[in-house]
Amino acid sequence: MKKVVLVAIIMIASLTAKAQSYVGFLTDNYSGVNGVISNPANIADSRFKTDINLVGASAFLANDYVGVGYSDLVSSDFDYDTDAILTLSDNNNFSGNVDVLGPSFMFNVGKKSSIAIFTRARTFVTGNEFNGESIDDLDESIDESQDFIVNEGDFYASGHGWAEVGLTYAQELMNNEEHFLKGGLSFKYLKGFGNAYVTGRNVTIDYDADGATLPNNSTIGTLTSTGDLIYGRADRYDGDDYDYEVPDANGFGFDLGFVYEWRPDYEDYVVTGADGEKTVMKDKNKYKLKFGLSLTDIGSVTYKGSLVDSYNINNTITQDDYDNIEDSEDLRNLYTFTQTADDLKAGLPTALHFNADWSINNSFYLNFNTDLSMRSAGENNLRTANVFSLTPRFESKWFSFYLPVSSYQYSGLQVGAGLRAGPLYIGSGSLISTFTKNEIQGADVYAGLKVPVYYGQPKDSDGDGIPNKEDGCPKKAGPIENNGCPWGDADGDSVLDNKDQCPDEAGPVENNGCPWIDSDGDTLLDNEDQCPDVAGPLENNGCPWADSDGDSVFDKDDECPNEMGTVANNGCPEPEVTAEVQKSLNEYAKTILFTTGKSTLKDESTPVLVDIIRILNEYPNANFTIEGHTDSIGSVATNQKLSESRAQAVLQFLIDGGILPSRLTAIGYGESKPIATNMYKDGRQKNRRVEINLAQ
Repeated sequence: MKKVVLVAIIMIASLTAKAQSYVGFLTDNYSGVNGVISNPANIADSRFKTDINLVGASAFLANDYVGVGYSDLVSSDFDYDTDAILTLSDNNNFSGNVDVLGPSFMFNVGKKSSIAIFTRARTFVTGNEFNGESIDDLDESIDESQDFIVNEGDFYASGHGWAEVGLTYAQELMNNEEHFLKGGLSFKYLKGFGNAYVTGRNVTIDYDADGATLPNNSTIGTLTSTGDLIYGRADRYDGDDYDYEVPDANGFGFDLGFVYEWRPDYEDYVVTGADGEKTVMKDKNKYKLKFGLSLTDIGSVTYKGSLVDSYNINNTITQDDYDNIEDSEDLRNLYTFTQTADDLKAGLPTALHFNADWSINNSFYLNFNTDLSMRSAGENNLRTANVFSLTPRFESKWFSFYLPVSSYQYSGLQVGAGLRAGPLYIGSGSLISTFTKNEIQGADVYAGLKVPVYYGQPKDSDGDGIPNKEDGCPKKAGPIENNGCPWGDADGDSVLDNKDQCPDEAGPVENNGCPWIDSDGDTLLDNEDQCPDVAGPLENNGCPWADSDGDSVFDKDDECPNEMGTVANNGCPEPEVTAEVQKSLNEYAKTILFTTGKSTLKDESTPVLVDIIRILNEYPNANFTIEGHTDSIGSVATNQKLSESRAQAVLQFLIDGGILPSRLTAIGYGESKPIATNMYKDGRQKNRRVEINLAQ
């Protein structure tokens, strides 16, 4: 069977491809329309006004079966049998593609939505669960006439080529400044170009070098096999005349994706126009962390009228039969063969993609990406190889550089490099490892041309943060609240109008540009008036004099400012006329002498009366009565008149000495109030007296 089945399996397994496209480039925020390949949400809120991809191609090779050094591979004397390094197991796999992105473009619809239309041609091969140990040893064992048993079991191999015309719609779903979410959906029309698959079920092969005896008694090897081989393909896929016709094959597919961005410095990317409207900078990446999740290649292509050949290989053939197998007709003669016409459904290589991107600063990023196959191994199933990539990159508007480090499910660790320079993108996910590893199990390359039309930063000639088209004074910096114009100084007082509370009237800076006024009308301007709302004298800095004790005597004149007093007593409380004072007054009064029988004061009484005036002045609010008394010598009427005259004489002396008349009252009692007997001279002398008493 080496002519048709086994040799074909060996050839496919020895040249396999990995199914990821444009490694490194798709992590770039400037990948543009190419970004729909990994996540259709990428084109929303992009850095492009529009992006046109002219052509791009990506091809990947990787496997877990055979490896070779780069120097051996490019050598003119390369020999597969001696130079190839085989990694054999009972479960060797492969998966690969060639991906051509044709003319495609994206553009924005309003501020929140974007649309892309893309064309794409893809070729994909995949194989799973081959027993590499058995396949490698089988041919050698037959050639060397050695017994050999192959326990292949189940295996699967398929290839598919198709074209896509896709429409992508992406939109912002949430934007609350710090948190941003967008989503996208791609709908794809699929046109199949060809599909074929080989499936083995419970396949075993037992080679016995001496299994049969010929008539001449010599022996020949026999090949005993069991199981089933199934070969399905589009009807026009392998015509004998090689005149290829496009099969009747169509289908639909879609991709779905979401991207979340954490934007802690959102305000740094907001431009406020002169009208106050805020606009987010389209030309800047605004996130610190970005996470993407997408599911791609959901769908299938149906090939009408395809053929499915089934071979039951439960038979024993000789080595000559094996050596003479040239095509499928020979197989049909050796094994039970059936053929059916049916519609084949070729599923797309559905995969789940997760992407995390860390913005270290405005130019350097670190990206983690993983692609996981959502298809299990099976008949006519296309299955991607799982991959995990860590890609540091430098990124700017016109240039980016990538260094992807990837771990592939089938080919191990690979290190690559790539760049984007304006319209050109080129790179390889395995460039560095290809030249540095002794064993290459995978290699890839991509390149393409596009016409990018980036968003530009709004022109701001004066650097005031307001774009020229919204700036009232585009050549002079000014605040947004003044329409982008600098503040003026209409009254020339050096206080700008935005801070001048009297913009049309000059005033000092310390009074916010207003002239000083005299609010309380005390002739002292408010800037010098310590009590600008209450009138007060200049000598007290414009404040009224205080009267702490409320006695109507200002503190400055009050000799007792914290104790209520009288005006007459300079703000101090009046002293009380005590009994001792009263007694002292009357002691003085007893010594007042008059001319006998008259009311004339004797000169020697003057010092006494002066002392009495001094005492009365100590009590300025006290009123006194001056009482005149006589003895009983003479008539009552005469004594009465004499007492009144003498009291009046004393009153007049006191008034002349400065005592207010209103404080004094003179009254005569004659002989009516004696204080001793009039029978004796001594008693009569005591009764002849003047008393000064506190008025009640």
